[in-house]
Amino acid sequence: MKTFEQSEKSKKTVKSMIEKPGNKIKENNKKNKASKKENTAPEVITTSNKGSKANSVLAPAEKEELTSEEAMQRKREEFFKKKMKGGDKASKSPKPESQKEKEKGKRPRVWVGGNTNAKELDYSKPTTNGNTEEPSVYDDDLAALRPGGLKGNLPDVECESSTDEEEEEESPAPTKPSDKKSAFGGMFGMLKGLVGAKSLSQEDMEPALEKMKDHLIAKNVAADIAVQLCESVAKKLEGKVMGTFSTVTSSVKQALQESLVQILQPKRRVDVLRDVMESQRLRRPYVITFCGVNGVGKSTNLAKICFWLIENGFSVLIAACDTFRAGAVEQLRTHTRRLNSLHPPEAHKGRTMVQLYEKGYGKDAAGIAMEAISYARNQSFDVVLVDTAGRMQDNAPLMTALAKLIAVNMPDLVLFVGEALVGNEAVDQLVKFNKALADHSMAEKPRLIDGIVLTKFDTIDDKVGAAISMTYITGQPIVFVGTGQTYCDLRSLNAKAVVAALMKA
Repeated sequence: MKTFEQSEKSKKTVKSMIEKPGNKIKENNKKNKASKKENTAPEVITTSNKGSKANSVLAPAEKEELTSEEAMQRKREEFFKKKMKGGDKASKSPKPESQKEKEKGKRPRVWVGGNTNAKELDYSKPTTNGNTEEPSVYDDDLAALRPGGLKGNLPDVECESSTDEEEEEESPAPTKPSDKKSAFGGMFGMLKGLVGAKSLSQEDMEPALEKMKDHLIAKNVAADIAVQLCESVAKKLEGKVMGTFSTVTSSVKQALQESLVQILQPKRRVDVLRDVMESQRLRRPYVITFCGVNGVGKSTNLAKICFWLIENGFSVLIAACDTFRAGAVEQLRTHTRRLNSLHPPEAHKGRTMVQLYEKGYGKDAAGIAMEAISYARNQSFDVVLVDTAGRMQDNAPLMTALAKLIAVNMPDLVLFVGEALVGNEAVDQLVKFNKALADHSMAEKPRLIDGIVLTKFDTIDDKVGAAISMTYITGQPIVFVGTGQTYCDLRSLNAKAVVAALMKA
């Protein structure tokens, strides 16, 4: 080992040992020049297939002579060369788009199983003064409503029902095949339950009636009405001898189904077209008043009924008697404009088929209705549709105003507009509406609700119990059923289809 005095480091001064950036770069350059002179081994360049890069291979002697700093410098140079080549590739101009790609452009999405008549919602078209050059989407929807689509009587409402549904059988639990006695007892018990050997009693029907009651409540029938229906079925079946090969459950189900069909087919049937023609013969307008709670769709279904009447050749005057809700008159004005575009006067020998009678907001609704009926009589309109403000059944001042409107104008038909979504609330609404009309009526014989318009029927699937509740409480028929948002979405009630959907498990 050398001592410190013998080493070269001891001979250096402190000043020479201080490193500066400039000095270091100069030293590196000197070393690189010296190494280039010493290296006499030539570079061997190997070429591969066309398009491949030229790779320089160092001789083994050169690799051994390279110091760590020189090897690092060589690697840096190679790294920068690769980067420069990658940049040149990236800077090359991209491939020109093919003609197909240019023509393809932005394609609208095609929905599988969707509406083929749907309007293309493209809002990228140029506008002038805030309005697109194309007509509005809502106006174009009118083209789908072809005149003559609702001519004659309305089609029946369709409900999903399972006709192949098997009836449940009251049979004992399955027995082991090895036990012959228990198998024989199970078969004997099943036959004993099937064959009509005795009359029905309240105790026999109790489990089946309880099950039916829960099923009706689950299908949106009001709880009180479900109990009353089950009690009436029990009284009807008590003491009755069952038929051969019939169970208690099937007997109760059949009796309940018959009762429900009877409820939905009341004695009095409303035929609007026949009544309108009778009023035409007497040369006076046929007046229909719409009432109900807030937000059930009175104005929308009034427009649907108006479209149906126009399709059958009757002229209609709409009386805007909802002077309470903001935007009610404007809503009816929009409906009037759209209906007139569907049935222009030119198609009816210059006769305007729909007209709106309005007096603004804050006026007396009964007075506006009286003026509208008088105007319709003078202008020979066939039908007057009176739109009233929505009101809760507990609002005494508004219920008094409705009773006054009905008592003063004596409409031919008073329709209560109710939702198919409600259950117990439907009973409360109808009972209190009828009670308010009876209490606040100024006539000796008070005028009550004559029929029901059931709205939003397309949103409930098979939970159609509200129809049973409303008809059972009032004893009045369901005249119209709203099944959608267009003017053609209006149906008449098919009692058997509704009951089949109600009884579906």
